[in-house]
Amino acid sequence: MNELTLNLIPALMIFSAGLAGVLCKRNLLVIFMCIELMLCGTVLVFAAFSSYYGDLNGIVFSLFIMAIAAAEVALALAVIVQFFKLRRSISANDADRLGD
Repeated sequence: MNELTLNLIPALMIFSAGLAGVLCKRNLLVIFMCIELMLCGTVLVFAAFSSYYGDLNGIVFSLFIMAIAAAEVALALAVIVQFFKLRRSISANDADRLGD
C-alpha cells in the first residue's frame, strides 16, 4: 500500500464514524460532535493529498476548514444553549416543534 492509501484509511474511518453518529444519534451535542469528526476527516484527506502531491493548497484549505469549524463551535453551542433554555431538552426530536 502506498503512502496515500495509508493516510486515507484513517480519514475514511473518522469520517464514517462521524456520519454514523449524525444519522443514528438524537442528542444535539452528540450530533454536533459527530459533525466536527466529519470535518476532521476531511482535513485529513486534504492534508494527505497535499502531502502526496507535494502541493501546499490542501494544507491551506485545511486551515480554512479548521477556522470554519472554530466559528461553527461558537455558533452551534450558543444555539444549543438557547434551545436548552427554551425546551429543557437537547433532543433532536424536540427540534421539530420550534415554531410552537
